[in-house]
Amino acid sequence: MSTPSTGRPVDFDAYWNAVDQELAKYPAAPTLERLALPSDEYSSVYALRLTSIGPYRIFGYLSVPSGDGPWPGLLLAPHYGSVNHLPHLDDRQRYVTLVLMHRGQRLADQPFAAEYPGLLTLGIDEPPTYIYRGIVADCLRGAEFLQSFPSVDRSRIAITGDDLALITAARRPGFTGVEAAELLFYRLMEAREHTDAYPVEEINDYLRTYPARNQEVARTLAYFDPIHHVAELKSTTLLSVGAAKLGGREWLAPLFAAFKHPVEQYVLSHEGATDHDWLDAWIARRLRAQPKPRSWQVG
Repeated sequence: MSTPSTGRPVDFDAYWNAVDQELAKYPAAPTLERLALPSDEYSSVYALRLTSIGPYRIFGYLSVPSGDGPWPGLLLAPHYGSVNHLPHLDDRQRYVTLVLMHRGQRLADQPFAAEYPGLLTLGIDEPPTYIYRGIVADCLRGAEFLQSFPSVDRSRIAITGDDLALITAARRPGFTGVEAAELLFYRLMEAREHTDAYPVEEINDYLRTYPARNQEVARTLAYFDPIHHVAELKSTTLLSVGAAKLGGREWLAPLFAAFKHPVEQYVLSHEGATDHDWLDAWIARRLRAQPKPRSWQVG
């Protein structure tokens, strides 16, 4: 049983504690294979494999700067979609960077290959069977690895991404900064009424097929809404704010109010280089590193 769909499930803590307990049963068993092609004089890039709940072997690209560490750490939490790319050269030069692939994504798709669209509703009828229970566990395992990696300065670790970044940082303290944008699970049962864009539309597709399961879907999604997680965040957090209804200031106001520790906002200009450079500089300040602007500098 749970409180109404917009509320925090009464067994919220028990649900997530069970994930932690299950994850702790499996040794991470990391393996690292240096990749000659992307490695260069600035950094070494490795294929990383870790064991998550299931057990399931997940994948990541890990880059380590050349020279003497320890270095700041940066975890790029996976977004919704099948493909994640190598760390950008700018990040490879400054940070021990981990680009994580969760179960089902390319390079972590054996024995399970995610379908897009379709992943968002896989197992959604019951919280214990929902695919994102395992996906969050994958992100937690990645955070544990980066936070304990010998080349990382544990006082300088950041995470970027969407809801998964917020949930991961809430459950694995130790991040110096958290940067999140393009939230998917925040107020998702409401968001689906205001857009027909994918992946949100996957929820509508599912409920058109199974209209009697509305309450079950709402109950499951409540465990993943970041509004129920962010009070546990200890580090400074930055949320990007857009101009549209979904992702705008009014829409995000309840989420900002749920934080108990510092939270900042950046109003997106939707000019790629401008937004990138501002966000890059924010992360760099949190990690006491040099910004790497990609736009032309005048003067």
